[in-house]
Amino acid sequence: MPWQNKIRYLIGQPIGISLSNGQGTSGVLCGVSGEKLLVIEYLYQSQFALKQYDFYMIQDINGFPPCQNQQPLY
Repeated sequence: MPWQNKIRYLIGQPIGISLSNGQGTSGVLCGVSGEKLLVIEYLYQSQFALKQYDFYMIQDINGFPPCQNQQPLY
């Protein structure tokens, strides 16, 4: 499935993004504006940034898998 078809199912969800240059990033998919993905990413401490990724920069996007039911370690 082309990654563009996944967008509607992933809005509001944590995603990983594979970029065409071989790098990657992750964050919460906030939506689409024109031909750009809007993703909120963690910076540091309590700071977050809304970043925009042009469609031509993106190779694929995937939602995060669910957590396994495990006993907490704490």
